[in-house]
Amino acid sequence: MPAATYVPIAAKSLEDYRPIIGEAKTDEIRALAKPLEGARVLHFNATSFGGGVAEILRSLIPLLRDLGIDAHWQVMDAPSEFFNVSKQMHNALQGMFIPWNTAMSETWRQVNRANAEAIDSDYDYFFIHDPQPAGVLSNILERDPRAFDARWAWRCHLDTTESLPEVWDFLRPYIQLYDSVIFTQDTYVNGDLPGAEVTIIPPAIDPLSTKNVDIPDQVIRDVLDRYSIDPDRPILAQVSRFDPWKDPLGVIDVYRELKARFPALQLLMVASMADDDPEAWSFYERIVRRAGEDYDIHVLTNLNGVANLEVNAFQRAADVILQKSIREGFGLVISEALWKGKPVVAGEVGGIPMQLMHGKAGWLANSTAEFSRDVGALLEDPGMGARVGEIGREHVRENFLTTRLLADYLKLMHKMGSGAARHTDAAKPGRRGRPRAA
Repeated sequence: MPAATYVPIAAKSLEDYRPIIGEAKTDEIRALAKPLEGARVLHFNATSFGGGVAEILRSLIPLLRDLGIDAHWQVMDAPSEFFNVSKQMHNALQGMFIPWNTAMSETWRQVNRANAEAIDSDYDYFFIHDPQPAGVLSNILERDPRAFDARWAWRCHLDTTESLPEVWDFLRPYIQLYDSVIFTQDTYVNGDLPGAEVTIIPPAIDPLSTKNVDIPDQVIRDVLDRYSIDPDRPILAQVSRFDPWKDPLGVIDVYRELKARFPALQLLMVASMADDDPEAWSFYERIVRRAGEDYDIHVLTNLNGVANLEVNAFQRAADVILQKSIREGFGLVISEALWKGKPVVAGEVGGIPMQLMHGKAGWLANSTAEFSRDVGALLEDPGMGARVGEIGREHVRENFLTTRLLADYLKLMHKMGSGAARHTDAAKPGRRGRPRAA
C-alpha cells in the first residue's frame, strides 16, 4: 500500500514572536540554532489534522526551517483497521483494559513496516510521535544500516504509568531502540524502561496561529451568529476530542446542574473529528442523544464548518472554559484558554495542574459537584474570572508558548549529537549494537 505522506508547510518567522517573548529569549533561540544550520530533521506522526500533535508540528516545522534547519513532516498512510487497533493501543497505554491479541499486534507491525519503506533514512534527526508509528525505526534499521548514524527520538504524549502490561510489553522493545525518549513530565514515564535516555518536554501552543491570535470582537460575534449562539447570554465551553477520557457526557451533567441556577446558560462542545480517532464517532452520537432537544447545547465539529478561527472565537466568547478530563496527556486547550485570558475549571489529571496552578490561573475539580460549584462561582463573579485570566495568560507566556518548545527541541538535538555532521563533514559517532525489536 502507499505509505507516508509529506505535509505541506506554510512559512513562519521567529522574528514575529519577538514582541511576545522578548529580546533575550529570541536571541537565545537563534544562538541554539546556529550550530545546527543545514541539519536534516524529520517529524513523523499519525495524522496532519485533529489533535495536539498536528497543531504543534504545524508551528514547529516552519520555525525550524526559518532557523536554517532542513525540517520536514510526514504522516502515516494506513487503513481504518490500523487506526482502530492504534486507538485501542492508545487507550491501553493510558490504563484501559483492552483484550489485546496477536491479530492486533500483526496489524500494527504490518503498517509500521509499510510506512518505514516510504521514509527516507537520509536525515540527521528523526522524531517519531506516539505509539502509532513507533515501530518504523525497527524496520528502517533492518533495511538501512546508515540509520544507525542518525539520532532517533520517540516522543510520547501519553501518561504510560498505568499501561496495560501486555500492550506495554509488546511496545517496549521498539521504544528501547531509540536514542532518546521524550515525555511530557517525569511522572508519565513507565518505570519499565531500563537504560532509556529520557527527556522531559511539555507541549506548547502557538500564540500566532489562527486558533490563538487576537481577533476583533465583530469577528467573534459573526461566528456566534452563524451557529445561533447568543453572545449576550453566558457561555460554557469545552473544546476537546470526543473520547471517554475527556468525559463529554459528564460535561453535559455539569451544564444541567448549572442550568437550574443560570437558566440562560449555553453549552458549546467543540471537537475536530481526527482521521486517527474512529472512536470519536460513537461518542458524537452519544453526546447528541444526551443533549436531546436542548437547543442551548451546541455540538460543533469540523463537519459543520468549525475550524481554527471558529474555535478561537468560541473560546474568546466563553465565560468559563471546561476541561472535564479523567485522564489527560497534557491538554493544550488549557493553555489556549489561559492565553485568551479565560478562567478554566479542569480535571486534576495529567499535565493540567502544571498549566492551571490551582487557585491562581483556574481551578482543579474531581467531580460533577466540584465542577458545578467552581463554574457557578465564576459565572456569579465575572470580575474574578478576568483577574484569574490575566494571571493565566502570563503563566502561559513564560512556560507554554511554541518558542519555548522550539528551544527545548534544539537543546535536545545538541544533547543527542551533531545533527549537521553530514553537511560539515564533522565526525559523528553512530549508535552501534542497538537491540533488535521482536
